[in-house]
Amino acid sequence: MEGKKQPYMFIFGALAVLTVVEVGVAFIGLPRTLTIWVLVFLAVWKALLVALYFMHLKFEPLRLVLLAAAPLPLPFVLVLIVLVEYAR
Repeated sequence: MEGKKQPYMFIFGALAVLTVVEVGVAFIGLPRTLTIWVLVFLAVWKALLVALYFMHLKFEPLRLVLLAAAPLPLPFVLVLIVLVEYAR
């Protein structure tokens, strides 16, 4: 039973470290654009870890992972539409 807890504790530790890095990046004083890109990258990385391990997608067949990932492009399309409308 102890062996099953190890990956989850490792992921928990990785998420905690990534959170500390995010807070550090927010206060370090980098240029605004670089700060945003780094924070988005770290947030995506954390979301991926949560989805793979705590939602158990790492252990599911590929078709189920693709089914769960299918709606992910939608927010990008919606943001692009809003930006195009805003530019007019």
